[in-house]
Amino acid sequence: MTSNKIVERIFKHYKPNFIKLQEYGFTKVNDMYSYNVEIMDRQFSMNIQIKSSDIFTEIIDLATNEPYTLFLAEDACGSFIGAVKTAYEKILSDIAEKCFEKSVFKSAYAQQLIRYVTDTYGDKLEFMWEKFPDNAIWRRADNKKWYGLILTVAKNKIGIPSDEKVEIIDLRVNPKDIDTIVDNNTIFSGYHMNKKHWITICLDGTVPLKDIKAMLDASYEIARNA
Repeated sequence: MTSNKIVERIFKHYKPNFIKLQEYGFTKVNDMYSYNVEIMDRQFSMNIQIKSSDIFTEIIDLATNEPYTLFLAEDACGSFIGAVKTAYEKILSDIAEKCFEKSVFKSAYAQQLIRYVTDTYGDKLEFMWEKFPDNAIWRRADNKKWYGLILTVAKNKIGIPSDEKVEIIDLRVNPKDIDTIVDNNTIFSGYHMNKKHWITICLDGTVPLKDIKAMLDASYEIARNA
């Protein structure tokens, strides 16, 4: 079994939900999850194995019991090969949609804040921009007002002299508090937002997580009447 560019494209920025995998029909042996389905009018068997975040697939020609890989070639052509590829991608896309969750942000702070918002407010990050897959927003369910953004940017974009990429969070604050909150060392003017109403914090440990959660809660309340 192998991984390939199709698998990498479909599952990029996703992580498996192992409970949903089993509900879908995957069987678990030790730490490996396996699924088998016949495609193309039972001419082929499609085998999928998932271990941790690694995904491996194999197509077996049931007439010869040999692996079938022609559809994976970049220069592959022909209607039959195209039909196999389409069936293969359809199965993988269905599994990605039903059994996987978005996993774009990698920092421990970002992941903990995502869980905190889900548990506290029931809101999920929304990835609104196809051209910027590393940017997402939270909005209130009642009035649809944004109260937080998580983005991946170069540090020099927010005023830190470095090209290093960092995950940041943008939060609402009361305009009267901006001058006392923003120090341009740990808390910055809102990146790509109205700098009278938003602040930016790096999710790299420079600001304690409990403080960010408190400011996130305040942002949620401010968005109520925004």
